Amino acid sequence: MQTLRLLLRYPSAAFGMVIIAMLVALAIYAPIALPYSEAIRLWRGGEGVWQESPKNARPSWYNYFPGVNLPETIILNSQTDPALKQRTQLSDALTDVLFTFNIDYTYDGFPQEVAIFFTSVYKEKRPHVTLTWHTPDGRKIQLDDLTVQGSETYYVAQDTRLARSFPGQPAMEVLFGDPSATKPTPLHGTYTLEAAGLVFEDDADIDAKVVSYGQLYGLAGTDHKRRDLTVALLWGAPIALALGLIVSIVSSASTLIIAAVGVWYGGWVDALIQRITEVNMILPGLSILIMIGALYSKSIWVMFGTLTLLGIFGAGIKSSRALFLQVKESPYIEAAQTYGAGSFRIITRYMIPRIIPTLVPGLVGAIPGVVFTEATLSILGLGDPILPTWGKILSDARFNGALFQGHYYWVLEPSVLLILTGLGFAMFGFALDRVFNPRLRDV
Repeated sequence: MQTLRLLLRYPSAAFGMVIIAMLVALAIYAPIALPYSEAIRLWRGGEGVWQESPKNARPSWYNYFPGVNLPETIILNSQTDPALKQRTQLSDALTDVLFTFNIDYTYDGFPQEVAIFFTSVYKEKRPHVTLTWHTPDGRKIQLDDLTVQGSETYYVAQDTRLARSFPGQPAMEVLFGDPSATKPTPLHGTYTLEAAGLVFEDDADIDAKVVSYGQLYGLAGTDHKRRDLTVALLWGAPIALALGLIVSIVSSASTLIIAAVGVWYGGWVDALIQRITEVNMILPGLSILIMIGALYSKSIWVMFGTLTLLGIFGAGIKSSRALFLQVKESPYIEAAQTYGAGSFRIITRYMIPRIIPTLVPGLVGAIPGVVFTEATLSILGLGDPILPTWGKILSDARFNGALFQGHYYWVLEPSVLLILTGLGFAMFGFALDRVFNPRLRDV
């Protein structure tokens, strides 16, 4: 409680604690809302996983800005809404299947694309479908005719009949455009896509799902693979915090033990530890990680295992050694030797606990360094290809020209989370340093 009261004297500590609490809450919420296996499945994608989401769509909250009214994705499915489908028996083996999809369109921008996903059941004779588009002002646009084999997808933008009828005009402007407008402008109202199907067998059937891909999607938008960025933004928190804590704790604990052993035994043991530390301090850690990623493995566990090993013999051994040299000369150490305490007991029970509080600020401050290292490796194309992390989002954005195409959300969202992580732990670490180091309290 005394430490907490001292911390709360500094506004930076309170601000840092709030940020860290938010990140911890996000890390706890992620596996509850989206289990790890499901997150990996979604992030890897695959056929059909993201077929209902648009490419490179901005977040849905973008429409809350004044004067912005961009289209969102509209989905109509005959399997979930039977009212969209009407069957009429024409003869013993012939059945008419009529789909009527009404799309209420009140947006000021054009959709990215309109697609129809057909699923059919038959033995020998494939169902046949004729597509017709009806506009709010009464125009009728004939689309393609097609036979449906199993599962089939029809994209309006690839309709050759539409391209021949309206040469040089984008398909979405043909379907949703106002013909009386001087510049391409969507016509508000109810559009109807009519799919007239025929099945030629008694037990044959067909279903359809219409997706009008908008320019907005979800809380975080989508990337070039139609993936919802919420998945990686959500799971980036537990991955970043877990790896940061593991690397920081293992490195700090190992450094503390090694420094204590070197000081207590002295002689060649201390000299060997110091020489290894000095060699390690001049090694280019990031360059080593880049070489491992390029030549051996991009696994995040290999990367952070290497980072942990490099951190064990880091500069922290030098500062810990200076503190242990003072502790070694303390009267209570001499008293412990007098009553027969062994070296292991003295190191673990009397030396190490004495300086642990002074190392807590460094441990806290090291966590964002680990997080930024992962992001750096990912941006360089050496990140783990499986795990959904903030660095992976930035890597995909970089390699797909997100900024050049105006997809700023793709870069800003993970960047803000990385900045908040660094800021929160740094401010909390500085405050802890002031609390545990009395000489800094008035700084």
